[in-house]
Formats: sequence, structure tokens, C-alpha cells
Amino acid sequence: MRVVVVGAGAIGASCALAVTEAGAEVVVVDRVGVAAETSSRCEGNILVSDKAPGAEADLAIVARRAWRDLAARLDDDRGPGQPATEFEEKGGVVVAFEGGAAALDAFAASQRVIGIRAHALSADELRRLEPHLSPEVVRGIHYPDDAQVQPSLATQAMLARARRLGAEFRITEVTGPVLVGDRLAGVATPDGDILADAVVNCAGPWAGAVASLLGARLDIRPRRGAILVTTPMPQRVFHKVYDADYVGAVGSSDAALQTSTVVESTPAGTVLIGSSRERVGFSTDDTLAPITEIAAKATRLFPFLAGTMLLRSYVGFRPYTPDHVPVIGADGRVDGLFHAAGHEGAGIGLAPTTGELIAHAVLGTPAPLDPMPFLPTRASLEVAA
Repeated sequence: MRVVVVGAGAIGASCALAVTEAGAEVVVVDRVGVAAETSSRCEGNILVSDKAPGAEADLAIVARRAWRDLAARLDDDRGPGQPATEFEEKGGVVVAFEGGAAALDAFAASQRVIGIRAHALSADELRRLEPHLSPEVVRGIHYPDDAQVQPSLATQAMLARARRLGAEFRITEVTGPVLVGDRLAGVATPDGDILADAVVNCAGPWAGAVASLLGARLDIRPRRGAILVTTPMPQRVFHKVYDADYVGAVGSSDAALQTSTVVESTPAGTVLIGSSRERVGFSTDDTLAPITEIAAKATRLFPFLAGTMLLRSYVGFRPYTPDHVPVIGADGRVDGLFHAAGHEGAGIGLAPTTGELIAHAVLGTPAPLDPMPFLPTRASLEVAA
């Protein structure tokens, strides 16, 4: 089969790699470049700690296991001058301030039922793991399976391996469908038609617009997020540490600004500080409010950050679905069209297993888990829309 993958972010790269490894001929198209949008404007989270029991948690558990093997293969397969993925099995620590401990404990208990490792920490254990935490923190849960990659490098590595196996990459824009009767038979671009047996829409926050161009309807909306990056420093944050209110922000459908604290160090010595969520379309205006709130909350969690210089801040757009579950599988209306989108802030972490699910949908390879909850035709997506 010949497959066109639209989008060269983490999801597009993982789908291209999975379908190429399964034996298909693959062409990846992106209007800007590899990891040029959402996948270069995020923290590289590979989390199980923020997932409530349900379909996305099941996907995250399988994907977390897949990442260890995938990162090792990508790092072993590096070409000359290609950097490593920076995969770190650092674990996560979720904390609560006064009044939040009971809710955090209840959430962790619900996760243990589905096999997520969540260890309650005594005060001494919490201070040993993160000695620079604020004394205001009263509760901590350790999630040893949380991990991280450098998202841009990991995306580049996935696509580089796919290309070494024969995939092609083109920088061009999809302008419409190529149809044979009622079947989608490729995509039109300013550089000519690209024919294919299947088209996989991995356009992230722009997946709804791409679906519309190709004759389908997909309710994917942009949700803006901001991240702060400090100057390099000696390591004082040893895990991915976030306040328990992050979980509520992830699952919220509110369009208004929401901020929560996520802090972690990188191998380069910088500290990444997030996060915010707001639905403002694709606007990059008026970012002072989220950045100010993020900084204030981060210094409450780690007081030493108050005296730290920022290297930069940036915003990106996450692909949001109204029912908070990624869309993975056949379109259901347009024959030959498949979607892999709507992962919001979890796209990096869910990427490898998303690719496997697309290979299953397009080529009939074994599915890594039940694909039904993620199908574009699911009732919950229609009702939420």
C-alpha cells in the first residue's frame, strides 16, 4: 500500500514509522517542517500520573511501555550527528497543598485499580525525593512510571528512522482531495497530486481543517498553552513535579484561562515550567496573563525559582477534542481517510501506540489494545460536538 501521512509532528512521525515498519510505502507531507509546531512547543511528557481510569489511561499505560523500547531503538539507530531522544525514566511526583490531600489520595487510589503505580509518600520521603519543595506542600504521590523525552528530537528521530526505511518527506501544503469516484485516492498540493491508497490526517490542532479540505468533519479545536524555560542551573528538581490541580485542568472543557504548576529539569540544565490551557483560536496575542500566573504558581511550589532568570517563554497549540479522548482510526464517512489527532497535551506520550493503532486500521496489523474507544465514529465524540 501507498500511504500519505499529513503532518510531521510526533503523531505523524510515529504513524509514518509504524506504517513503514509494517511494509507500506509512505509519503509524509507537512507545510512547515518536522516538529515545527506543537511538537516543538511542549514539555515532552510521557505520563500515566494525570490519567483517570478510562480509555486514555489504557492507551497511556501501553504507550509508556512502548516508549522504553522505541527510545532505545531510535537512539541505537542514530545517524551521524543526530542527537539522542533524551528519554528519561525520571518518575513523577504529584503534590497537594493544604486542603488538597484527600482528593489527591482518592485519585491515586482509583489509578491503582487499573495498574498504575502510585506510591503515597511520607513527609520525610517527599523531602528526600524533592528537597527544594515548598514547606507548604502537605502531600505527595510518587509515580515511578512517568517519563520524558526531548519532544523535537524524539519526533525527528522517529521520522529519520522511517526515512531510512524508505519513507519520503515533502514540505508542501494539502489543498484538497484526489478522488476516484467517492474514494479518497490521495491529496492535492501546490506541487502536484500525491496518490495513495490511504491518507492519515495527523495535522494536530489543524486536523479539523485538513479533514474539511478532504470532505470530512472532525471536531478538533486548538487549545493554547504557555511554557517558561529558565537559564541552566545545577539540578534542584529531580522528577516531573506538578500540583494536583493539573489533573483538573487537563480534563476541563472550560475555554477560559486555566493554569497549574508543572516543573521539571532537563539534561541541558534548564527548568521547564508550565502550564496553561485556554481556547483562543490560533491567537498568539495577550500571553502575559498566563505567563504571569504560571510563574507565580511555580515559585509557590519551588521558592528558589523566584530568583531564577528566564531564558525564554513560548506558546503552542494543542489539539483538543470535546470528549477528551484522541481520535484514531478510519473516518467512517470518507473512504480511504484515517485520523490520528486530538491528543491535546498527551501526544508525545501516546505517540508510539497511536502509530500502532493506525497501522492496525490501515494495514490490519495486530492492535496493541482495543481500538474502539478511539474511533472517529464513536458516539461520545458526536454527542460532545
